[in-house]
Amino acid sequence: MPASVLRPVLGALGLTQIRYVGAVRRGRASGLVAEVYKQVERDFGVLAPPVALHAPAPEALAAAWMLLREALVVPGAAPRAAKEAVATAVSLGNACPYCATIHNNALDLLGGAGPDGPTRSDLEPGVGEVALEEIVAWAMPADGRTRPDRPPFPSAQMPELAGVAVLLHYLNRVVNVFLRDVPLPPGVPEVALPMVLRVLGWAMMSASRRPHEPGRSLELLPAAPLPADLSWAAGNPAIAEAFGRACAAIDAAGRRSVPEAVRDLVLVNLVGWRGGPRGISRDWVEELVGGLPENQRPVGRLALLVAFASYQVDPGVVRSCRQVGADDRTLVEICSWAAMAAARWLGGQLPVPH
Repeated sequence: MPASVLRPVLGALGLTQIRYVGAVRRGRASGLVAEVYKQVERDFGVLAPPVALHAPAPEALAAAWMLLREALVVPGAAPRAAKEAVATAVSLGNACPYCATIHNNALDLLGGAGPDGPTRSDLEPGVGEVALEEIVAWAMPADGRTRPDRPPFPSAQMPELAGVAVLLHYLNRVVNVFLRDVPLPPGVPEVALPMVLRVLGWAMMSASRRPHEPGRSLELLPAAPLPADLSWAAGNPAIAEAFGRACAAIDAAGRRSVPEAVRDLVLVNLVGWRGGPRGISRDWVEELVGGLPENQRPVGRLALLVAFASYQVDPGVVRSCRQVGADDRTLVEICSWAAMAAARWLGGQLPVPH
């Protein structure tokens, strides 16, 4: 099937995977959403559901795509296999089976084994300079694990690999809320997964072989300074610009949709956290939201769960937010802000070059 036909088919099927908010179809997309969709299909190979789920909040959509493109898709100092190894490792640590499946499949196609297997670097030049296992150990959330005291790769690769790590800490959280555990449309049996992964992998790898100029997504959002906690990105101008613009857009979304008391509650509780689970049940979150005004507790509950245990978000959590007036845009912006707050905190714990 020609790529020009396959891309919209895959994109349409991907949109059926989105839950809790209405998916914006390609034919109905306009303005910023339409431009992002166009870039995603051109540069990533398919309209990826982890990006498209943001469409009810156009600025968050642009932010997610900008980070994905500039950190993962654009070739740079870090081999693509190393980036996919980081993406897989972070996704496994965050209990995000959807993202782990997609990125481990890409890693296999590039010739590198997943985090539990041996390293192979014969299919992509440069990967053999550093064992993928060492990169995985660097990228995995630190809770209960031993990390190297410095990155096991050249410092020139730090903006890309740290950028991918922070990106996946972000995407894992929104994906756990708005997508299913497996990258399949509803009703499709899991026996079809290997075939779907082959087709998706073909589309992604075909797109990756085309030239991708750094910075082409930056025009989607206004310029903004790079936050101090993301200083590791400064060595790559396009990635630094992308994180500055994306974080500014997501911060603005948080101010619109997340009450200040909820934002403060999430940020205070991130201090000292190393990425591990807060508890088997949700008792911890009920205790924390108990101090909020009653009408803010549903949003507080959702934001805390997205930040600390996104896999625990269920229909009841979303329904309670709807009952206090949250529409599709608000839901996406709550989750986007909380996911980025956690991603930035965890990114700050990554070992950096001495």
